[in-house]
Amino acid sequence: MTSAALSPAPIAPARRLLLQRRIRLVVAITIGYNVVEAIVAIAAGTIASSTALIGFGLDSVVEVLSAAAVAWQFAAPDPERRERLALRVIAVSFFGLAAYVGVDAVLALTGAREPDHSPVGIVLAAVSLAVMPFLSLVERRTGTELGSASAVADSKQTLICSYLSAAVLLGLVLNLAFGWTWADPVAGLVIVVFAVREGVEAWRGEACTTPVSALTGERGAEACDCC
Repeated sequence: MTSAALSPAPIAPARRLLLQRRIRLVVAITIGYNVVEAIVAIAAGTIASSTALIGFGLDSVVEVLSAAAVAWQFAAPDPERRERLALRVIAVSFFGLAAYVGVDAVLALTGAREPDHSPVGIVLAAVSLAVMPFLSLVERRTGTELGSASAVADSKQTLICSYLSAAVLLGLVLNLAFGWTWADPVAGLVIVVFAVREGVEAWRGEACTTPVSALTGERGAEACDCC
């Protein structure tokens, strides 16, 4: 099967404009939510001396960077011309997230840091776990129909944020209930694997015409004639 056969079907101009507006709206909501999330998480983490919560807040900053890159791309009359740079920014944000969470997980596992109890953090992580998958799904479907690799890559960044929400929530709850301080860093290492994989896919996607489904791992990259 060729790359052309896998490419999204042509979209009517009116439909394309609608999809682009939807992307801008979802990105705006994502940025707004993550700004609030970052402030609350970093403040709660500082008060509770919780490295996990502070890392969660910094992840929200990374998510804002990724969403801002897509917002910048779709603010142009011809968003496709900015696709390459937007994908580079998203890829770097994935790598930055993986590096931070990885270092933090190792420090926690070696006993250098331990997450403390934080009811505020538990509530925040639970809310994020409910909100982030929905935003990711909307942006992913819209980006797939539009054929925008950067929008789909950003949706995966948002999904990674929901994974981190689940990990932080699980870690805080287990630490509160059983004193299992190792639970959060172990879950964090799983997130590192996802983040590195998505970062590599976003970085490679900037230089070719790989279908969105191949860029996100839904179809094998060998199915296209690019890169």
